Amino acid sequence: MRTGEPLRDVGDVLAALATGLWHWDTATGEVTVDAVAARLLGLPAEQVTLTEAQVRSRLHPVDWNEITGVVQLAVAEGTLAEVRIRIMDELGHVVRVVRSRSKPAFDPVRKAYELTGTLQEVAEPTPGTPAGRSAVTGDWRRSREAFLLDAGRALAEARSTEEVLRVAAALSMPGFTPDGLAVFGVAGDRLTVIGHHGQPENEVNPFVDMSLDTDYPAAEVARTGRAVYLSSPQQYRSRYPMTWHLAERFGRRSWAYLPLTVAGRTMGAWLAAFAYPVAFTPDERSVLTTVARMLAQALTRAGAAETQRELTDGVQRSMLPVLGPEIPGMDIAARYVPTGGGLQVGGDWYDMIPLPGERFAIVIGDVQGHDVRAAALMGQLRIALRAYASEGHRPDAVLSRASHFFHGLTQSDEDPGDLRFATCYYAEVDPVTGTVESARAGHLDPVVRMADGTALILATAGGLPLGIDPDTDYPTTRLALEPGDTLMLCTDGLVETGGHDLQTGWHRLRVVLEDHEGGLEELADALVQAVHGPSSHHTTGPLADRREDDIALLLLCRQGEGCGCGDSTVARPTVRRTMLSVAQAEPARIATARQHLRDLLHDWPDEDQRDAAVLLLSEMLTNVLVHTDTDALLVAEVAGEPGERRIRVEVTDNGDDLPHKRRPGEMASSGRGLMLIELLADAWGVAPRGKGKSIWYEVYESAAPEDGPADGEAAA
Repeated sequence: MRTGEPLRDVGDVLAALATGLWHWDTATGEVTVDAVAARLLGLPAEQVTLTEAQVRSRLHPVDWNEITGVVQLAVAEGTLAEVRIRIMDELGHVVRVVRSRSKPAFDPVRKAYELTGTLQEVAEPTPGTPAGRSAVTGDWRRSREAFLLDAGRALAEARSTEEVLRVAAALSMPGFTPDGLAVFGVAGDRLTVIGHHGQPENEVNPFVDMSLDTDYPAAEVARTGRAVYLSSPQQYRSRYPMTWHLAERFGRRSWAYLPLTVAGRTMGAWLAAFAYPVAFTPDERSVLTTVARMLAQALTRAGAAETQRELTDGVQRSMLPVLGPEIPGMDIAARYVPTGGGLQVGGDWYDMIPLPGERFAIVIGDVQGHDVRAAALMGQLRIALRAYASEGHRPDAVLSRASHFFHGLTQSDEDPGDLRFATCYYAEVDPVTGTVESARAGHLDPVVRMADGTALILATAGGLPLGIDPDTDYPTTRLALEPGDTLMLCTDGLVETGGHDLQTGWHRLRVVLEDHEGGLEELADALVQAVHGPSSHHTTGPLADRREDDIALLLLCRQGEGCGCGDSTVARPTVRRTMLSVAQAEPARIATARQHLRDLLHDWPDEDQRDAAVLLLSEMLTNVLVHTDTDALLVAEVAGEPGERRIRVEVTDNGDDLPHKRRPGEMASSGRGLMLIELLADAWGVAPRGKGKSIWYEVYESAAPEDGPADGEAAA
């Protein structure tokens, strides 16, 4: 072109450079292309208006999806949208690769994008080269997608702010990896540093607390919600001269500040700083923007989870009691373990209530449900129980009043279909004598581990759960803790967790109770570990679909030889004892008494002697219920060293008639009780008790019988 000649039209210049023009309005769905752009798309070289579907049929489907994200990113950042596109023929073969550059704009009235740009053919980049890295096609894109999947999974699994920051610091982006990261938060009108990586701790002090009006990139991002990319120190110095000296000493060459946005609200900014120059191509900006969005969501989730944990921890601390001052001669331990997931507090609770004198009460219970309402009802019921106990009521009266209170509390609820009940075990303890007087409202029976390690379920009288019938009576049960005995109270979560029912769950806990030789705190940990620890995976129960439940555990030990508490040793004593009452109106408790005796003789070597002792007990209790109108009291004791032990069983009643031996006829249905005792027991007797009497028998341990020869062999 000679000097003085007029400039050519823009269209002629672009045509000379083999660059086409196009215009796309997403509201109408029409794309207008000039002759050069039409030729690059594989169409006749003439200006034409196409539909989006016609254009899309000429492009690689992956690239079409890429265009949408690049356009949205360019609009958000106010930059050019640049993308490489593969042009396809009718057979699906790639005929050429073109580069499109455009300036998109968003019309909020029509809610549509309008773009005008250029189209130019380029050579397919070689994978791994800088050109290939900046393209949306090739190996770099596949690496980027794999990176984003891994980053998304890692951030989604983070459960705390500290863990989110640790994951963000460990991210290795494809082709470009920052060596300095920082996360800024907004508190009022101040910018704060939530966490950082790659800078010494004392070097971030100037950034810890600054005003949002400060001439600093992160503050601008937090104010405007728009990303800031600084490709060189010169660019940083020219745009932010007031704060350049703060970043200069770190020796970085490029910086990316991106908004952390959740639900349209900018909660802070994320800094990625590089020790080498980075051009921040649209593809690199897309990766950084995607990571920033995932990081913002992860921080929001972690913050919400931490707030919930703090709330539930506070609720637990306020609802679960401190076990109080040390009790002379007694040791006590407790655990509360919420179920996994969801609300970390439910309806399970335990309590210890000081009473007048040296006595105290222990309580454990479970309000139906695992939700906020169950926790609220539990708190109200616990306060009511403390109030009734402090008034001096006996255990039966405490539970009766609590049931009436709880029934009124749940019946007055606005939702009649959401009625609740609660199970509870309440016991008053005299630490001097070891006497425990209890009442039970639909709860699990307590368990006692005797001084020699034998664990028994203590059958106690009980009534309906609290809240079902306000006029229910709750009979009391009296038992005595011997020195070295440990009483265990728990909710059903300790027994049934892991797919167990009451029977299999009890067998699992019994092994822990009888084998443990440490103190009470260690025993509490061992019981929880058996349910929630690694060993629980090897002892799953038959009910695999059973829901997990909260666990409340309370252990009370009367210090003595063998318990491991206080100054005592873990040497096992040689005496074990149990006591049980059988009322006239409860003949079914005879079966409970037989089971008690079997548990007491669980390690007795001779099975025939064990069966004989149980048979004699059943006969003695039945005689009391049939021939008198009084209740029976069973006391059974095993004493002596293994191999030389004896079992003494004594049944006491208030009847005046002393038993005597009779000779029943062949068809008689009674009268053989004393004959059985004389035949099967090693010693027995009847003793008057002033008012009433007691009958007792003893069986002496013998070695387990060996398998003898068959009858034929003996005769030979």
